[in-house]
Amino acid sequence: MTRHRAPGAPETGAPLSGSVLAEAAVVFAVVLSIHAVVMDRYSWCAVALAVQAFYVQYKWDRLLQQGSAVFQFRMSANSGLLPASMVMPLLGLVMKERCEAAGNPYFERFGIVVAATGMAVSFFSSVLALGITRPLPTNTCVISGLAGCVITYIMKHSLKVGEVIEVLEVLLIFVYLNMILLYLLPRCFTPGEALLVLGGISFLLNQLIKRSLTVVESQGEPVDYFLLVVVVGMVLMGLIFSSFFAFMDPGTWASSIFFHLMTCVLVLGVALPWLYRLTRRNPLLWLLQFLFRTKIRIYLLAYWSLLATFACLVVLYQNAKRSSSESKKHQAPTITRKYFHFIVVATYIPGIIFDQYLLYMAATVCLAVFIFLEYVRYFRIRPLGHTLRSLLSLFLDERDSGPLILTHIYLLLGMSLPIWLIPRPCTEMGSLGGARALVPYAGVLAVGVGDTVASIFGSTMGEIRWPGTKKTFEGTMTSIFAQIISVALILIFDNEVDINQSYAWILGSISTVSLLEAYTTQIDNLLLPLYLLILLMA
Repeated sequence: MTRHRAPGAPETGAPLSGSVLAEAAVVFAVVLSIHAVVMDRYSWCAVALAVQAFYVQYKWDRLLQQGSAVFQFRMSANSGLLPASMVMPLLGLVMKERCEAAGNPYFERFGIVVAATGMAVSFFSSVLALGITRPLPTNTCVISGLAGCVITYIMKHSLKVGEVIEVLEVLLIFVYLNMILLYLLPRCFTPGEALLVLGGISFLLNQLIKRSLTVVESQGEPVDYFLLVVVVGMVLMGLIFSSFFAFMDPGTWASSIFFHLMTCVLVLGVALPWLYRLTRRNPLLWLLQFLFRTKIRIYLLAYWSLLATFACLVVLYQNAKRSSSESKKHQAPTITRKYFHFIVVATYIPGIIFDQYLLYMAATVCLAVFIFLEYVRYFRIRPLGHTLRSLLSLFLDERDSGPLILTHIYLLLGMSLPIWLIPRPCTEMGSLGGARALVPYAGVLAVGVGDTVASIFGSTMGEIRWPGTKKTFEGTMTSIFAQIISVALILIFDNEVDINQSYAWILGSISTVSLLEAYTTQIDNLLLPLYLLILLMA
């Protein structure tokens, strides 16, 4: 990723970084494209939010540069407020449009709530930056105030009372999670990444509480609730163990036994009963029946097990190379790290083609396993804690500057979010024709193919660098070309995909996201699939 000093605020006369301006130009291109497609009062709110986030981003950058931020953020990147601020609002807008086209008023309103919630948490992050900036940036305060008035006025006349309360609940949860997790996990996030990750967790937690309080006799398929319970449960588990291990040494056998026993108690005594209350079914029996319902699922599970074994062998092989190396600081090269991108592509494509329900559940289970293993590594839980620390340290890069190693979790999230985020009722009745038929493949295209090819070809053959970055023109062009070839292969092997002459929009979407990959300093495994998802859904 690009390393550069964060730019100062415009009021102080400090120069603006060209790479940050280019990143902002790409984000504005996406915002204006969605605005042109939707063209309603909510899209005007998104434009106003983007303008104020652009100005406030420089305040966050100056705070990071001067070390004046309240918490310790990741320093190898800019604040990333603008690209992160627009994800939830734009996602809500395109979700509203698609669910309206599918004739589903419930999820249409849900999309509006997602957009309003994203605007609320983004605006809170902007106000926080302005409040702690000295001297107070007058021009930016005026712009933020005008944008805030526009957004508040439109949302006040658009949201129902219950929806307003829901937005405020998410905002309250977001504030508390920021204070707790940013204190416990210094240097793990930029302000933009914290907004994106913690905003998403806050929304999921509020949804889980809401659905638990309004439980009815027929709650639908458990697949609709596994993700909510897993994400919220794993976050709460981390907070609980952080509290306990603040008073005891986590590296002892007694603490490790306590960790494993408490994990069993939380899973068997809290998570499974919670799932039972939501679904009115035994979660374990349902999961076993779900996994082995068809032969295709059995074949997919066996195939995925082989890929997981191969990934473990790659890690062990790299560890053996380090043991035999004279250098104690041996690190896996970039190309080796990209092996895992190829593995996840080989994992997700058959799942998308043959059984997206199974892929949805498998990705959820993998997320729980990854987070649990990260807890084991972070707290040095025996017997695997020290081994995981040694193995995963091989694949660190500059983005893993905090106490947690998150890049592999971000990779899983980036590939899975296009499968998780779009409500299934809104994908029926042919509402995902044209470019929208590629929505489930957004993670595969943006991260599995695009980012991987750009990294490999850019680092080996690239010579012409994009201004202000370490990324190369050759890497970006080969990335776009590889994604186009991938789309052609998808059309050949997936009979359900029919893009209906949407070639220009697909090419524009892929090119725009590839340019974002060239200029952004945020976690591209997380950001790129979301922007490609938004563009394809529009």
